[in-house]
Amino acid sequence: MTEFVGKQTHFIKTLLRMFLITNIGIPECKITCLNEEVPVTGSLRTHITSLSVAGTLLMSSQGYAADPVKHEKKPERKPESPTRHFEDPTDIEGSDVEHLTVQGHGFNTMHQSLGLSRMPQDVMHTPQNINVVPQALMQQQNVKSLDEALRNVPGVTTSIGEGAGGMNGDQFLIRGFQAQNDIYEDGLRDFGVYSRDSFNFENVSVIKGPSSEVFGNGTTGGAINMVTKTPGLKNHYAADFSGGSGSYYRGTLDVNQKINDSTAFRITGMGDEHNVVGRDYIFSHRWGVAPSLAFGIGKRTTLILQYMHQQENSVPDFGVPVVTKPGAKYGQPITEYGIRRTNWYGTDNDQNATNSNMETARFSFKLNKHVTFYDDLRGGEYYRSFAASKATCDTTCVNNYFNGDASKALVARSGPVGAGAGTGAGTYMAPLPYEQTSWSVQNVGSMVADFHTSFLKHQLVAGFDVERVNDVRSQSTYLKPKPYANLVNPNPHVGNLDLVPGDMNPGGLVSLGSLGAKSHSNGYGFDTGLFLFDQIWFTKWLSVKGGFRWDRWQTSYNLTGGNVAKNPDQHFHDVTGVFNPNASLVVTPDEHQTYYFTWANSTTPMGMYVTNGSVPIRPGTNSFASPEKAQLYELGAKYSILHDRLGLTASLFRLDKGNALNADPVTGEIQGSSDRQRNQGLELSVGGVILPGWNVSATYALYDSSTTSSATKANRGKNVQYVPHNQATLWSAYSAFPDKPYNLTMGGGLTWREHVWLNAANTLRAPANLDFSAMISHRFNQHWKISMNGYNLANRLNYQSLFSNRSTPSAGRMFLGEVSVAY
Repeated sequence: MTEFVGKQTHFIKTLLRMFLITNIGIPECKITCLNEEVPVTGSLRTHITSLSVAGTLLMSSQGYAADPVKHEKKPERKPESPTRHFEDPTDIEGSDVEHLTVQGHGFNTMHQSLGLSRMPQDVMHTPQNINVVPQALMQQQNVKSLDEALRNVPGVTTSIGEGAGGMNGDQFLIRGFQAQNDIYEDGLRDFGVYSRDSFNFENVSVIKGPSSEVFGNGTTGGAINMVTKTPGLKNHYAADFSGGSGSYYRGTLDVNQKINDSTAFRITGMGDEHNVVGRDYIFSHRWGVAPSLAFGIGKRTTLILQYMHQQENSVPDFGVPVVTKPGAKYGQPITEYGIRRTNWYGTDNDQNATNSNMETARFSFKLNKHVTFYDDLRGGEYYRSFAASKATCDTTCVNNYFNGDASKALVARSGPVGAGAGTGAGTYMAPLPYEQTSWSVQNVGSMVADFHTSFLKHQLVAGFDVERVNDVRSQSTYLKPKPYANLVNPNPHVGNLDLVPGDMNPGGLVSLGSLGAKSHSNGYGFDTGLFLFDQIWFTKWLSVKGGFRWDRWQTSYNLTGGNVAKNPDQHFHDVTGVFNPNASLVVTPDEHQTYYFTWANSTTPMGMYVTNGSVPIRPGTNSFASPEKAQLYELGAKYSILHDRLGLTASLFRLDKGNALNADPVTGEIQGSSDRQRNQGLELSVGGVILPGWNVSATYALYDSSTTSSATKANRGKNVQYVPHNQATLWSAYSAFPDKPYNLTMGGGLTWREHVWLNAANTLRAPANLDFSAMISHRFNQHWKISMNGYNLANRLNYQSLFSNRSTPSAGRMFLGEVSVAY
């Protein structure tokens, strides 16, 4: 670990030196940032190696204000400017342009910036369905992680992890399609495999549908973007402490300090320790810190520097096996047949230790009122030590349980049926324990230009995107087999299984699926992208938007070590060039309504999941398969009504995916296929103020999915796995007597998801989810507030994370109290 931190420090210093020389040139030049009321993206995080900072961060807050209601409404468009600009440096405090702030629109995100220079329009004027989880909603729900924030977005589901690779952390699907590599922070890809805490989030958005013209490879179902907190010119000091069910203890801190008229510093931090209610032996201990420094606020040249560190020690939960009861039409989680939801089939050797660091720099220069340049640079370093158990209840186990001989219903904790029984050393004890070290660098440069050609108005966005990610993994193995677990009463205390590095026991190292026994793996992905798109206004209300992105994706993967005579080293390499166009027709009668039709493409090449899969490319069948491709057709409407108090959206879409890439449920290997899948449907949302003091956020999705073509005849016409037919969310809160000493805010809501199929054959199914939650809070004065949140109030058996042969029960009924202070 010491060597890792030392290399990391040198790496960060090199990044900072390169960025300053390239983008600033001279040390005396003026650099600026943006006002805190505008979400900003990209920053170089000041590197901190001393862990002593953690001691000061046990108390923290989720945001600037306990009840944030300030949201910018941008000025009306000037004749020479066809549209709003993302984070226009002149549209902030201290500028010559009028700056308006509208009160009370915390849940209406229609005029919210997306935090992306490559997408300069706000939500209202972007021709794509976008769900934003605003800071106000996250605070009322006491959101503590990215996963919790995304429960407010229909179409997003969570996966457990994949076979031998043992991937865990944040593994999301959007509209039923993998999005594990489509997680972004301030518009830059976050390559890490870890559970992201929300302590430094300003808001979270899900940009639905293919967006390869903006993000590059991937985004079949969409992209997730987290906008982080950055400094502003108002001093602010806030902290909160939460405690409750499951021995839950959490503290957050948010301090903003103005240094001078154009410079400010901000630091947020978090400490979190909890067990999972209703799941035996599962816990998480984590802490994080995110300092940021902004220079020259309100100037034409801006620079924001940020650093984020998050560290976690937890026990991974791979859920319960999905079984088919004799005579049943389909299989379900074993907990649907009388097994306790608390049952955990892991061992006391299981662990998930992560150390994630990101340093980001965001630079912008406004040449004039027509042209702005942006440059974002990020370095990321990720370390992980991981060991988990995967429960399998084979046919014998199932028959013994349902035929009344539960004492003989034994669960293998180490892999597939017939090979995962743990009957001797060298059997397939997947997922394998491993240590993983990854690093990444990404640099995105862009230009946004507003200009005229004859009577036409243009907004042109052009730029480049260069990224590289490296991954090194060392496998270990157990010399002793993992013993069986009783299905009814599992015992995690299995003693020492003699964990050794793979090189010390090459003959007994567990096989990596079809690739043989190898103790080391390393790989890299390198992408070079160029993008250009232009929006052209024929009239004040009619415009077209079109563009493209070209990418050259190069990936390499190596398997070395172990018994080379029996399993020779293997080296794979692939280069893919892709071209992704998009086009939109946009009708904007006024600033309060937008109608659009969008056609867009995306491409996901084989080998893209370098850090997120056990074997991203492989030999044999489906080797170097054609890239996964997707096409989107979307018709939508967006409204902001009641004087911008309430936002409404509706969209009809069809999403077609070909050459589907899937993870093998046993080995975790990414495989290509000739399958074609379709998901089409309707998505609706409403958010904002209905009446004074009454805020609401609601979404609904109706999906019709099917496998339209498959080499497996029986799968044709089947539903796409992980896609529900119906899904909805609701959150409503009312503030009574807000200006009185006896003020009270009450809120509540639900999330609902219809059942989903877990495999392509539609023979395994996870039941519907229904979760009720509520909150109540009281403010003593402008500084102090107390609140109480309740989750899963009906204590219903829901399933939070899914995979083809496993499902993880959600936490049971839980209450969490919070004390907040802000000055």
